[in-house]
Amino acid sequence: MERRRIAIIGVGQIGKHHASEYAHVGGVDVIAVCDVNEGEATRVAEQYRVPHVYTDFRKLLQRDDIEAVDVCLHNNFHAPVTIAALEAGKHVYCEKPIAGSYRDGAAMVEAAAATGRMLHIQLGTLYSKETKAAKALIDAGKLGKLYHARSTGFRRRGRPFVDGYGSMAFTQKATASGGALYDMGVYHISQLLYLLGLPKVARISGQTYQEMEMLQDRREQSKFDVEELGLGFVKFEGGVTLDIVEAWAIYLSSFEGSSIVGSEGGIRMPYRTSQGAHSFSYHSTVADLDLNATIDLDSMDSRNHLLNPNEWAYDSSQGHWAAALNGLVPLLPTAELALNTMLISEGIYMSSTLGREVTAEEIAASSISTAIDLSTL
Repeated sequence: MERRRIAIIGVGQIGKHHASEYAHVGGVDVIAVCDVNEGEATRVAEQYRVPHVYTDFRKLLQRDDIEAVDVCLHNNFHAPVTIAALEAGKHVYCEKPIAGSYRDGAAMVEAAAATGRMLHIQLGTLYSKETKAAKALIDAGKLGKLYHARSTGFRRRGRPFVDGYGSMAFTQKATASGGALYDMGVYHISQLLYLLGLPKVARISGQTYQEMEMLQDRREQSKFDVEELGLGFVKFEGGVTLDIVEAWAIYLSSFEGSSIVGSEGGIRMPYRTSQGAHSFSYHSTVADLDLNATIDLDSMDSRNHLLNPNEWAYDSSQGHWAAALNGLVPLLPTAELALNTMLISEGIYMSSTLGREVTAEEIAASSISTAIDLSTL
């Protein structure tokens, strides 16, 4: 591959993770980093041998030797920085969620189309072995007609900052717009939208909660005003349905993981944990016998890599981006997946507020920009 020259905007927790991933991916050179914290930007640049440091992303975008940027900022900064980069002629890889609102995400997608540049959103679950096995079974017709899916995400007590992990920016609508749905739900909902073939959303109902106790000083410091639990039910055109439960914190021991069922079979995709993943399973009927089967995902993955020279391009979001920049594989529709995930999440918020089911058209029409006005900074 040719070496593509890219830059990272934002070197906080996510930016550092992206920089680490690029260090293990071929085909790209990170030649600049940018952050308002010059000291931290300099430290990260030194760690990853990045030659140029900026504190103003606008000056970075003036470089004509950078063809793509990686936006690793908080949600409400995604749209203004991404759109500015696209209009400066750069391809953009943006951290999830796509933005702080559906309207801002749609503006990003429209800007990419208008400028003819690629827009890639970090949706890490698309590259998991579980997703690949599920897609293989679905594409082979082993589930038959798909009709229902379940999206779940579980933490017992994993609210950012108030439970000891992450920063206060995750817990405030002013910077993050949403809580568990935007932070974790994006991974699980987008994964299922991808496997279902991106069906068009028709109607959504949902409810959000923030009920569990937290340390009082952390509550006051964090200004915690987003949900810790989000629940939803989505009806798609054509009759497919999806139910959603996403928890930063809940008094239960676990959820069972996401699943998809069809007329001829079903799949279950449990979570990966520090102890490893519980078995991916396939369920069907064979010779009038109920079949519950597990799959050797590692053997599947090894065989795929032996047979397909570009399989590495689907091992990680950064690897996929490098391969797409080099024209080796077409970019997965991550922007469209992320935008539809945003539509669903915002629909759950809207339904929770109004106390009724809402339509996709209502959500899109009522969505407002939550983007930070960068001219004031």
